[in-house]
Amino acid sequence: MPLKLVVDAVEGKLAAEWSRCPVFGVNLQGETPEDASSFIQVSYPVANGEQLTIGAPGENIYRESGTFRLVIMAERGAGVAEGLDWADELAAMFRGKEFGGVQTFAPSSPSIDDRNDEGNYFVLSVAVEYQADILG
Repeated sequence: MPLKLVVDAVEGKLAAEWSRCPVFGVNLQGETPEDASSFIQVSYPVANGEQLTIGAPGENIYRESGTFRLVIMAERGAGVAEGLDWADELAAMFRGKEFGGVQTFAPSSPSIDDRNDEGNYFVLSVAVEYQADILG
């Protein structure tokens, strides 16, 4: 489970900088759009914590390292160009950035194979490694 700081920072950055389609954060969308229009889903599949310093109760540094995933649900049958453009834009938005207490690293590129077709959508995803420090 990611730190709230991470969720707030990632979803805040997307809200401020992404306008090409709706973005659904954690537990914010129950159903896909009725018109099968494109959207992005954010998930946080990996989050690991470690204590970096000791000996200063309440002031020790704890680091969460993990990965968040941006899943592009592109319209099926519309080709792959727009989805790949969006994947490139999202990767650039998060590549080597610092924002809201989160530092990001090199995003992955989406895979394209026979698993991309999912119902009304052609699914592409970008995974972004991150780290965030908190005091405790």
